[in-house]
Amino acid sequence: QVQLVESGGGLVQPGGSLRLSCAASGSIFSNNAMGWYRQAPGKQRELVATLTSGGTTNYADSVKGRFTISRDNAKNTVYLQMNSLKAEDTAVYYCNLNWRSYFGAYFAYWGQGTQVTVSS
Repeated sequence: QVQLVESGGGLVQPGGSLRLSCAASGSIFSNNAMGWYRQAPGKQRELVATLTSGGTTNYADSVKGRFTISRDNAKNTVYLQMNSLKAEDTAVYYCNLNWRSYFGAYFAYWGQGTQVTVSS
């Protein structure tokens, strides 16, 4: 069973920074993608950033230039450095891990979510 444990959320003032971490454990396929999604009240969950084990990144336009995703493959851990935070970044942030097996089966796992609140 795969588990994802997130940490690092909290309350920060506009313009401030936070760093989220997500550690994965269990039977994990080496060729995978890890990333972050967020969901604000009354809105759908949206992609923030993803990073494959091969190093390919994808960012939402709204966070480009402010957020940086990175990972430690040896520790199965993904990080999200969030700078220049805005009120509209307020949301529950969810970690995601997914891969497709050699036989084509798709696996996706989610963390429990961590609250990020940007407010003065």
